[in-house]
Amino acid sequence: MLEIGTLVDGKYKILNKVGQGGMSVVYLAMNEKANKQWAVKEVRKDGIKDFEVVKQGLVAETDILKKLNHPHLPSIIDVIDTDDSFIIIMDYIQGNSLNKALDEYGAQPQEYVIDWAKQLCDVLGYLHTRTPAIIYRDMKPANIMLKPDGNVTLIDFGTAREFKEKNLADTTCLGTVGYAAPEQFGGMGQTDARTDIYCLGATLYHLVTGMNPCEPPYEIKPIREINPSLSGGLERIILKCTQRDPNDRYQSAAELMYALEHYEEIDDIYRKKQKRKLGAFITTTSLAVLFGITSVFGYASSISKRSENYDIILKGADSVEQYYEAILTDTSRTEAYTGLNEFIISDYTVTKEEGQQLLRLRAGLERELSSGFLETVDVMKELRESNKEGYDKVCFDIGWSFLSYYDTDIDRDRYSNAAKWFEDIKENSDENGAIAEIFCDIYECTNKLNQLRGGKVIQTQELNVQREKLWTMIQDLKTKSDGYEIDYKLQVWMEIDGLVNNNIADFLEVAQPDELIEMLKTIKDGVSDADDSNPDILNLKNRLKESVVHTIQRIETAK
Repeated sequence: MLEIGTLVDGKYKILNKVGQGGMSVVYLAMNEKANKQWAVKEVRKDGIKDFEVVKQGLVAETDILKKLNHPHLPSIIDVIDTDDSFIIIMDYIQGNSLNKALDEYGAQPQEYVIDWAKQLCDVLGYLHTRTPAIIYRDMKPANIMLKPDGNVTLIDFGTAREFKEKNLADTTCLGTVGYAAPEQFGGMGQTDARTDIYCLGATLYHLVTGMNPCEPPYEIKPIREINPSLSGGLERIILKCTQRDPNDRYQSAAELMYALEHYEEIDDIYRKKQKRKLGAFITTTSLAVLFGITSVFGYASSISKRSENYDIILKGADSVEQYYEAILTDTSRTEAYTGLNEFIISDYTVTKEEGQQLLRLRAGLERELSSGFLETVDVMKELRESNKEGYDKVCFDIGWSFLSYYDTDIDRDRYSNAAKWFEDIKENSDENGAIAEIFCDIYECTNKLNQLRGGKVIQTQELNVQREKLWTMIQDLKTKSDGYEIDYKLQVWMEIDGLVNNNIADFLEVAQPDELIEMLKTIKDGVSDADDSNPDILNLKNRLKESVVHTIQRIETAK
C-alpha cells in the first residue's frame, strides 16, 4: 500500500486513504504545483491471482473514461504502471456514496431521487450515444457519489463495455445481483442501453423505498405498496424500467428522461387529460401521413405507423383511457378491447363505474380531431365490419365479465348488461353462441317473472308458464355445461345454483324438490372432481361447493 506522504510519479502527494475495495485502495492526493486534489486508485499486483486479467479490465476502464467528458463523470488524468502496482489518477469526488446515505437515513426524499435520476439519465444518454455506445452495466447506489452541492457523479467503470453491433451475447456476464437486468446473466443476447435502464430503475426503487433489491424478498414491488404517499407516476416509471423483457422497458435514456420530467403528469390525476391530447396527436399524425403520401408505398407506411403507434400505446397501457386510445388508433384489432376487459376484471369485480366504462364501447368513444372538435366513433360497429370473428369474441368476453363479476345484488342487472353483449352473437352456431342464447333467454324469462310478480292481479297460469320455461332452461344449461372448459363450467354452475337459490319457491311450483336437489348434487360431485391446481379455480370450487350445500338445505327446509 502507498504510504501517507508518498510522492507518486513525482507530483501526486498521498494525503490519506479514503476508501478500499476488494482489489484496490483509493487515496486522496494533492498536486502541490497545481494546487489541486486528485483521487489515486492503486491496485497492487502481489496477492492478486491472474493480475494480467485484472489489469486488462483496468485498462479497459481507463480507456473508456479517457474518451469521456461529462459533468457527472470523473475524468482520468493519468495511468501509471509500476513494478508493484497499477495506479490510476482521476478526479477526486467530494462527498459520499448514495449507499451510505441509505445506510444512515433510509429511504431518500422523492424529489431528491427524481432529481438524481434525471442526472443519471443524462449520463446514460451521453454514454449510449458514443460511437460505439458504452453500456455501464453496474448502476447501484454504491457507485453513485453525492456531492455537497446536491449533484451526483457516476463512478467505477469496471463492468462497462462498448456495444458491438454484431455480437449475439456478452463475452462476460457482469453486474450486481438485484440491480442487474436478467440479460446480464446470459441467455438473452448482449446487454444494451435497455440494460442500463433496468439497473437505474432498480436503483431508484432502492433509493425511494429503502428496500434493497439484493436482499429478501429479492423483488421490485410497486413502490406505493411500501409507501402509499409516493407518486403513482414514479411508480409506473420504475415498474416499466424493470420489466424482464427489454422490449417492455423504455427503449432509450431520452425516452426515460422525458417520463421523469413529466412524472407528475403520468400520475392518475392527470392521465385522462394527457391521454386525450396524445390521442389527438396520434390521430393528426396518422391523417397527415395518410393524406400526404399518395403512393402505394406511402399508404403501406402509414398502415405500418398506425400499427406501431397501436403497439406502443397498448404495451404501456395501465388505465382505461389508454386502452380507449389504442382502440381508437385501430378499431379493427381486438387486443385493446380484450386488454381493457382483462384490466377491469383483474380484481374479479366489475364495479358500476367500470361497467359504464365497458358500455361506453357500445355508445362510442370520443376522438379529438386536428380542428379541436370531438367526433364520436362507433368502435364496435367498425370492429364488426372489419373483423366479425374478433367482434364476436369481444362481445362474448365482455358479456361474460358482466355475468360473472358485476358488483350487484340484483341478478336482473347482471343479466341485463350481459344480454346487451350476448344479443349480437346468440345466433352463432359455436359454443359461445349457445351460451349467449341461453343467458339471453334466461334474462327475458326472469324479467317476465318479475313483471308478473309485481302485477296487481296474480296471473298464476302465466307465472307457471314462465317458471317451467326457466326450469327447462336451467336443465338445458346444466346438460350443455358438461362440455365446457373448466373455468366456464364452474361459472355456469355458479349461475345455476344462484338461479335456483333465488327462485326456490317458483321452482317448487313446477318441479319436485328431489329433482332440484339431484341436479345440485350432480354439480357438487362435478365440483369435487374438477382439477384444482389453479388457485383461482380452487377458490371458485370452494365457494361453489359451499353455496350448493346452502341451497340444498334451503330446498329441504322448504319441502
